[in-house]
Amino acid sequence: MPCSPSHPDVASNAETFARFAQDQYDDAVVLLAALAGKLRSADNTYTKYDDGVHAKLNSVLTSGRYTEPGNR
Repeated sequence: MPCSPSHPDVASNAETFARFAQDQYDDAVVLLAALAGKLRSADNTYTKYDDGVHAKLNSVLTSGRYTEPGNR
């Protein structure tokens, strides 16, 4: 049995859906790329903050001295 060509409405709807799906994919890629940039920026901010806290703690640990509770 030979294959008959698809109905023009089916072909048109398939093409419309394919364009819609491609647009949705492109939008998702753009949004994920923007999110990745924001996450990299946040990571850098927190890393700098953590480095500062780490340096302060190290300063206390290396420069501090223990004082007995009764001698304060």
